[in-house]
Amino acid sequence: MATATNELIVSVSGIRGIIGAGLSPATALLFAQALGTHVNGGRVVLSRDSRPSGAMLQHAVIAGLQSCGCEIHDLGITPTPTVGLAVRQLGAAGAIQITASHNPAPWNGMKLFGPDGAVLSPAKGQEIKQIFDTASFALVSHDRLGEVCECNMAEDWHRAQVLQLVDTVRISAGGFRVFLDANGGAGGPLGKALLDSLQVEHVLHGGQPDGEFTHKPEPIEENLTTILPLVAQYQANAGFVLDPDADRLAIIDETGHYIGEELTLALATLCRLRQQRGPIAINMSSSRVNEDIAKQFGVVCHRSAVGEANVVAKMREVNAVIGGEGNGGVIDPRIGWVRDPFIGMALILQLLVDSGKTLSQIVGELPPYTIVKDKYDVSPEGLPKLYAALAARWPDATPNRLDGLRLDWPNRWVHVRPSNTEPIVRVIAEAPDAEAARTLCKEVGSLLAKS
Repeated sequence: MATATNELIVSVSGIRGIIGAGLSPATALLFAQALGTHVNGGRVVLSRDSRPSGAMLQHAVIAGLQSCGCEIHDLGITPTPTVGLAVRQLGAAGAIQITASHNPAPWNGMKLFGPDGAVLSPAKGQEIKQIFDTASFALVSHDRLGEVCECNMAEDWHRAQVLQLVDTVRISAGGFRVFLDANGGAGGPLGKALLDSLQVEHVLHGGQPDGEFTHKPEPIEENLTTILPLVAQYQANAGFVLDPDADRLAIIDETGHYIGEELTLALATLCRLRQQRGPIAINMSSSRVNEDIAKQFGVVCHRSAVGEANVVAKMREVNAVIGGEGNGGVIDPRIGWVRDPFIGMALILQLLVDSGKTLSQIVGELPPYTIVKDKYDVSPEGLPKLYAALAARWPDATPNRLDGLRLDWPNRWVHVRPSNTEPIVRVIAEAPDAEAARTLCKEVGSLLAKS
């Protein structure tokens, strides 16, 4: 679980905080030294998203890694999934992505990767956190300091890999137009290059990776009110929206209707299972529509605790052909073990070609569910009492304590858990209609207030 001090969140996933409050170059340097110590001064890939504060932290991270003798391959501003791919391509011992993901502009942070190009497992993350907490760094002498070299090929490697996994000829002949909102984040250049390679006409919004967010960075419906009308205005077949470090993908249909992040994984899974049948793996808070699609193809849908590392562990365990999270995170092991919106975009374009239908028609044929997400400022110490109250309130539900508490009924569910990245408790509910899902969230919220 994460711990927060003066707006700094330190967890097994990395660190995240507000620049000028909890997160400083000094903290970044120490955390980089913790990773450098953990990898014994090995080769490390370094990247950042487009936030201007990332350049400041980058200098500190380089200094920290050099002080442990690490050879640093600097990718510059690069999407998070590209970092994972570059780790494997370069045979690195690990990586640091400087990013605060979907957090507002004042935030930044550091996400850590292992030698397999996946986000560190909780166990490995705990080892690095322990080094950081105890300041037990393995620093080298002046004549063994690490060197830095630039690597400008990573996005080309990523694009080429995606292109190998879809029918580029048919997609190119599809006559599609796409609206891509990169929102000043790291994904604009690669998104544009991928669409160019697919010969898909596109309108690029916020394509410069300058960190100038034209709307709040999390790609949820309430933050996209100015973006939704543009998809229909430009007569696009689909709208794709990226978060700042480009590991999440939200979708807008051709009418300008927000399909959202929950169905991103479902649509990608629908396409992928048409290519190859096999198990899928999703987290505890992802939509039940993924289970329905798996049943349609006669395959098993496995669930894991929330968190990219947990999903990846489950995917590896069951040899899943695709997996991910309901936050717009598609993980295709043919690309790597990181949430990847670029393979997501390509698979959805492939689905449009294969089906001959519009995006709204495809979505209209999926089982109807509405998912409602809420969050509360609640002390983690009060959660055991809350879980007991929830179980007593709904004794007819099937409980699951793999990650917080999830209660399941035949046609609905609710999941309550502490966030890994923010000092909050998340409440997520899904039901066939919006009112039923909202009611579940409200009831949990009322019990939270009493706990």
